[in-house]
Amino acid sequence: MKHVSHAYAVASRDIVFESFDGEAVVLNLANGKYFGFSDSGSKVWQALSSGVDARALVGLAAGGSTIALAELEHFISQLLELGLLVRLETTAQPLPGELPAELAATNEPLNVSIHDDLADLIVVDPIHEVEEPLGWPAVKQAS
Repeated sequence: MKHVSHAYAVASRDIVFESFDGEAVVLNLANGKYFGFSDSGSKVWQALSSGVDARALVGLAAGGSTIALAELEHFISQLLELGLLVRLETTAQPLPGELPAELAATNEPLNVSIHDDLADLIVVDPIHEVEEPLGWPAVKQAS
């Protein structure tokens, strides 16, 4: 019987993320949507996006309770549906030693919020059809 991995990775190069004071903000450059996470969601995102075995997160203290399997599966399914994560067919990474304590220190349940108010500014088409540049200032040719 083949071992099925419960590891995930960032879905594409269009998905970029940064942590601000421990809270992750994830940006999809392809559609301009960005995503905010609760404090526990930020820790779980960081673990999942680095290939940690999702099963290792079940039962850890987070957001004032323990992470239930159903809660984690719902969170992961959201990330998959939003196109932020993809399932890996490789061996999962071990749980980082500091993660259980970091999760235990969180006070919000797993949550992701979706924002598209800046989508028009974020999505930029870098290729434009333009005429041959004239330089500046453009000097009128004498007729």
